[in-house]
This record gives sequence, structure tokens and C-alpha cells, in this order.
Amino acid sequence: MSAPAADIIVRDAVSADLPDIVCLLSQDQMGGEGDSADLPLHSGYIAAFDLIATDPNHRLLVAEQDGAVVGTFQISYSPGLLFHGGWRGTIEAVRVDESLRSRGIGEAMMQWAIEACRERRCYVVQLTSNVARTGAHRFYERLGFAQSHLGFKMMLGDE
Repeated sequence: MSAPAADIIVRDAVSADLPDIVCLLSQDQMGGEGDSADLPLHSGYIAAFDLIATDPNHRLLVAEQDGAVVGTFQISYSPGLLFHGGWRGTIEAVRVDESLRSRGIGEAMMQWAIEACRERRCYVVQLTSNVARTGAHRFYERLGFAQSHLGFKMMLGDE
């Protein structure tokens, strides 16, 4: 396993980070979701950011290197009845700037996320990855994640 980048700072996102975050999301779209970093940003991004920022069970995070946003991810914490009412941490929307991949940034982000879930006393940390992202699957397995479940989605678009 390669060492994570030592000069990466992971922090909670602020509204000024939104253009960078949306740019990262739009670099790596599976299925043509249509995210766009065009300014002004779509109002939906701003509304979603405000909801995430004010909910203690959700965190939108960025990874910084030399003052620039180079990665992003979200952690959602959910209570459940399994494991005697334990919490689970779900990591979503993991992105590293496509020009900076394979430099330890993603590993630093994931190690940070796993530790944050431990601090919240989660009994499990989970994520999903598009079936076409085989390189990402190898990355997650290298970090200790196991492909233990089969996931399903139903897209509920505007009709």
C-alpha cells in the first residue's frame, strides 16, 4: 500500500469551495448525470450545500494541497437497529482531481474518513462504487474494504 500524501489537509467544505467541488464531480460522471461547474452555479448545489452544512449527520469535505482543493467526499452518519442501535458511516461522491490521481490523495481522504467514522462510534463504514470503476474497486479493496453486498438503485428523475 502506498503512503498517503503527507501534505493533504482534509477539512469541512465552506460555500466558497462549491465551484471546486462541482468541478471535481463533473470531471468523473458515470451515466451522464449532467453536473456542471458553469457559473453561476445551479441553485440546487447551493441549497444542498446549506442542508448538508447544517445537519450534524452529514459532512461535505474537501482535501487541500498547497491551498488548492484537490479532492472531495461526503460522509453521512445513519442510526440503525443492527448492532444494538449502532451507527453506520456512508462515504459518497469520492473524487480526486483527475490530473492528480495515484499520488496518495484518495488514500489520505479515505483514511481521514475511516477515522472520522471511528470517532462517531460507527460499527461499519460503507461505500458504493459504479461497476465500471474497476480501478476504484481495486483501490478500495487495497484499503481493506470488502465487496460484501450487491447494491441496487432506482433513479427518480423529474418526469
